[in-house]
Amino acid sequence: MKSIINIIKSFTLFELLKGMSLTGRRLVSKKFTVQYPEEKTPQSPRFRGLHALRRYPSGEERCIGCKLCEAVCPALAITIDSEEREDGSRRTTRYDIDLFKCVYCGFCEEACPVDAIVETRIFEYSFFERGTQVMTKEMLLEVGRKHEEQIAKDRQVDAQYR
Repeated sequence: MKSIINIIKSFTLFELLKGMSLTGRRLVSKKFTVQYPEEKTPQSPRFRGLHALRRYPSGEERCIGCKLCEAVCPALAITIDSEEREDGSRRTTRYDIDLFKCVYCGFCEEACPVDAIVETRIFEYSFFERGTQVMTKEMLLEVGRKHEEQIAKDRQVDAQYR
């Protein structure tokens, strides 16, 4: 019985008519257009964009040079060098992220035990010269400094989902 129904549907072009009816409904429905860049669409607080390194409220950088983010990165986009300071703590001397290699998976953010590396909601950035796609430690700290307020809000919302 099922095979007879399938044969009838194929001869009457049922699937084609079903698709055309969907196209017809969409043709007369109200369009949703965003006039970018004047208008922006809502963005999730868990959006993963440009990376940033954070500091503690005291001004000391959070990264302890454990290299977990470097180890977990599937694209091998992160390069870290660290050394021990006089007080016995370990800090990074070099923290580079090649944004051409990065797949924005968020594994580095999840692996960090001190919440030092985060991915911000910034998606509007571009590179015009070769070599500028590598974000150095200073550049990452500057992004973190500029957007710390938004990052802190997003981290609070993200903690609710964990």
